Amino acid sequence: MNQSPILTESDAQSGKSPLLFGRVLDGKGSGRAIDWTEAMAWRPQAAGEVLWVHLCRNEPGVQQWLEEDLNVPEPTAELLVSDATRPRAFRENRTLVATLRGINFNPGAEPEDMVSMQLWADGERLVTLRRDPLQTPRDVLAEIDRGHGPGDVGALITNLTERMVARMNQSIVDMNDHIDRVEDGAMADQPEAMLETIATIRRNCLALQRHMGPQHVAFEAISRDAPSWFEDHDRREIAEVIDRLRRYLEDIDISKESAVVLQDELRARALSRSERTNYILTIVAAVFLPLGFLTGLLGINVGGMPGMEDPDAFWIVVGLCCAVFAMQLALFWRWRWL
Repeated sequence: MNQSPILTESDAQSGKSPLLFGRVLDGKGSGRAIDWTEAMAWRPQAAGEVLWVHLCRNEPGVQQWLEEDLNVPEPTAELLVSDATRPRAFRENRTLVATLRGINFNPGAEPEDMVSMQLWADGERLVTLRRDPLQTPRDVLAEIDRGHGPGDVGALITNLTERMVARMNQSIVDMNDHIDRVEDGAMADQPEAMLETIATIRRNCLALQRHMGPQHVAFEAISRDAPSWFEDHDRREIAEVIDRLRRYLEDIDISKESAVVLQDELRARALSRSERTNYILTIVAAVFLPLGFLTGLLGINVGGMPGMEDPDAFWIVVGLCCAVFAMQLALFWRWRWL
């Protein structure tokens, strides 16, 4: 299989070319590599041929190429190269325009740091654009290079959306694993770390819901409004993606509720321990308050104190204190303070 003259990420971002990779699909699952110069002048040479180019959208010349070579209206071209990353999709004549989001698995990134991908398609060409690295297009590219990829633009779009949504599952599984560890008591000796882990899970769940909820609407818009070249089987595939995304959003809801329950339980345990400690300290203070008063009274250094000349006075005071202590314990037990 031909290997692509793909520019590296550093090449694309250094101004050499906005093209990250390009393929001309043959309609049978395979594709040949194409460089940026060929892509700009590409026209179908055989029935079923489809061009797919994946671009770094913040490189110079991308918007100009969209407007001048693909006749993309200026507002749409601006949207495709902008950082407006809220998921959306709409039909524009015979073209489909969409902004989608995927989980950010780049090193040092948090799952809630979503990566956006814009796409434009007219049935013969698919242009995908991104700023930060995104693994999903590379996965589809690997299928094409193995000869098992999609054959047309509609199938290519559904393949991208399926993989983008499927990668959500790994984040959900990771969050559930953390929740299971907390529930099983694996972090019982680290209550602060447990609370921090649960708070992180809740933040991730909220972020995923906030970002992926609009994506659900975008997929529905693709299924409903896509042009005629987006065939019925493609719409069925998008319907399956929508259903899977809905299930994932429900799983996120369950994970978030589980985290809330665990957080409340941990806080209740901490509050119970604090109240128990305060209760014990209160009992201790109540026990020693009369004893302290008695010893303080007998310890004043003034004339006339009884027993000053009696060698047995100390033991008499000790016995008196023990009697008071025993009486207090009996009263506390009767009043059910102990």
